[in-house]
Amino acid sequence: MLKNKLKYISVVLVLILASCAKRGSITGGLKDTIPPSLRTSFPKNFSTNFNAKQIRLEFDENVILKNLRKQLVISPPMKNDPLILPTNASKFITIKISDTLQPNTTYSFNFGQSLTDNNEGNPLNQFKYVFSTGDYIDSLKLNGKVKYAYEKEAEAFISVMLYEINDKYNDSVIYKESPRYITNTLDSLKTFSLENLKAGKYRLIALKDLNNNNKYDPKTEKIGFIKETISIPNDTLYEVELFKENIPFKAFKPTQESGNKLFMGYEGSLKETHAKPKITLKNNNEILPSIVSKITKKDSLQIWFKPIKTDSLKVEVAQGDFNKTFAIKIKNQKKDSLTISSVNPASFYDSFALEATTPLVKFDESKIKLIDKDSAAVKFTTNYDEFRQKLFFDFKKEPAQKYAFQILPGALTDFFEQTNDTLNYQISTKELEDYGNLKVKLQNVKHYPVIVELIDSKGEITASEYLESNREIDFNLLNPAVYNLRIIYDDNKNKKYDSGNYLEKKYAEEVIYYSKDIEDVRANWDAIETFDVSIPYTPPIKKDDKNKKKKKP
Repeated sequence: MLKNKLKYISVVLVLILASCAKRGSITGGLKDTIPPSLRTSFPKNFSTNFNAKQIRLEFDENVILKNLRKQLVISPPMKNDPLILPTNASKFITIKISDTLQPNTTYSFNFGQSLTDNNEGNPLNQFKYVFSTGDYIDSLKLNGKVKYAYEKEAEAFISVMLYEINDKYNDSVIYKESPRYITNTLDSLKTFSLENLKAGKYRLIALKDLNNNNKYDPKTEKIGFIKETISIPNDTLYEVELFKENIPFKAFKPTQESGNKLFMGYEGSLKETHAKPKITLKNNNEILPSIVSKITKKDSLQIWFKPIKTDSLKVEVAQGDFNKTFAIKIKNQKKDSLTISSVNPASFYDSFALEATTPLVKFDESKIKLIDKDSAAVKFTTNYDEFRQKLFFDFKKEPAQKYAFQILPGALTDFFEQTNDTLNYQISTKELEDYGNLKVKLQNVKHYPVIVELIDSKGEITASEYLESNREIDFNLLNPAVYNLRIIYDDNKNKKYDSGNYLEKKYAEEVIYYSKDIEDVRANWDAIETFDVSIPYTPPIKKDDKNKKKKKP
């Protein structure tokens, strides 16, 4: 009996030892998705009669501050930024105030999504520390949303501001002073809530504040506003549309870039004036032949002149109210040479074009031949855009066709009497079945005329129609892709979009996007879309904005 018991005990010990020696992985449970929480603060959050110079916040776990400069919103803004420490992980955060606080004022520090736990990066979303230098905390609020007037979706981090209307207020205060209250949009819905407000009358402004100074810079920033005075308390949900103002033209002193070319930077939009500035080049009092062209995607102009032996030139620039003369020293530099490159059409309706490095002045179409794949001659016309230095070829294109351009020497002559060498280019069109067609029907248009634009996924205009009355629109022979539509209410009937002006209290012309992206423009397919203009486009909700939280294990 004893012997059997010993055998049994031995087997059990072996099994236990084998179990202990078995390899495996240690599981840590479910991922921590709970954000940190404030345990205590000194002075307490929502304190009144506040006069401290330092605030201490204690959290239930180690936290770290991320992207604080962009996320933190202090309302009302302080002239001197507080010092917030530490920059590394800690359960404590200290705010050292270096500004003189206004009397009887409620302040709020909104940390946005900058406060996160150190391990998993869970943000303590929209954490606020609030105090008042008076006897009570202001508790009124104002809600709304922002959008761009022309673009499909507004960016994140739009500043929304309230300026108090009092004896000192005037409309130019937004260029020079910080607002009374400020908040920021963070999520993709672009909603805002201005909180802890006191009763009064205000001007509501929204800015894409690129330099984070709480002031409007019309040269670079978009602005939105509500014309009417805002009275608080107010339960209206405001929608503010941001636009880029057209600032007055201003030229900067040109610089010599080569032996026959000057560069001149400018600010202001030439597109809105539909005219290049008048530029006169002088050697003493002699007016020199010159050509002005635009540098692609830059606010700079090229001023072309024929080489001349002189020490200096004068450049007279006039555009609207701007009129100035610049004196430029001229050095002996290498001259530009003529180079030709092709710009192939992106869609069936785009023109084939040639782009020159120097301005062209003469065209001999007898030295240009265009043939199809059967070697049959194709009639064409040319149109030269001097400002962009592009020569466009217009001809009737057919589906499933190949075209060959042969440009013989001397067909193109530039401003400096340089001519081209032999040039050969080929383009082709797809089979008819490779394209898609789109028919658009409009509903609930408030008034005409309107501009209807078909745009691609990058926001570039693929095709457009100008409608003075209601009719169906056919966008045919489209490359299969995802598109969207927008209409522009052309209030002044000038056949283009017009932006707004803050000082004139003028809103931008109204732009409405189709409520959804068009995904059924497919090869060999006729799509039909009904654009109900009364239903605005709603951006899709991103996963990050749903803020789904799980419980800790």
